[in-house]
Amino acid sequence: MEYTFQFGEVFADYPELLSGAALTLYLSLGAMAIGLVVGTLGALALDSGGRILRGAVRAYVEAIRNTPFLVQLFMVFFALPEIGIGLTGNQAALVAMSLNLGAYATEIIRAGAEGVGQGQIEAARALGLRPLQIFRRIILFQALRSVYPPLCSQFVLIMLASAVVSAVAAEELSGVANNIQARTFRSFEIYIVVTGMYLVMTLAVQAVLGLIGRLAFSGRGR
Repeated sequence: MEYTFQFGEVFADYPELLSGAALTLYLSLGAMAIGLVVGTLGALALDSGGRILRGAVRAYVEAIRNTPFLVQLFMVFFALPEIGIGLTGNQAALVAMSLNLGAYATEIIRAGAEGVGQGQIEAARALGLRPLQIFRRIILFQALRSVYPPLCSQFVLIMLASAVVSAVAAEELSGVANNIQARTFRSFEIYIVVTGMYLVMTLAVQAVLGLIGRLAFSGRGR
């Protein structure tokens, strides 16, 4: 069977592809920022919160980690309107991605916090620091430094997971690609191009995260 590749129709729609890529980056970076805040607060709750708060955070983490991301996305987009919270496809995608990343970040940061030497924590208590102060001034930086590589991996994974948010009409890169494929029927060409675009975005994000890590953690705390 012979197949003639024709990329002309795909490249003719490059403005749509660039718009989809931009939305993918916007959703991913937004989810990274919000998810990191959620993860930090979750780790703080598990470290210093009361029994009820720790139980609620643990339930959230387990619910997210043990259910498919697509189901979580559908819960946000289709179920929340039933209780009066209507979201657009892009908003639902951002919320679902942030909640998903927040749960994983909670566990990652908690693991890093557990690796901080107990001697430092006991010394801080002896100086009269409260649990929140200990977490913010003693634990958090050291925890983030030790778990930064797995956090970066999770950031990249959530960016790649954004490919499914087209299921709720979010016009990110995969959604745009599906629309172009339905219009042109050039499946090989469009998905070859989109694969290349995801690869470039992933490598670029990894490079930026690596630079941030070197600037933030190199030479500090030694």
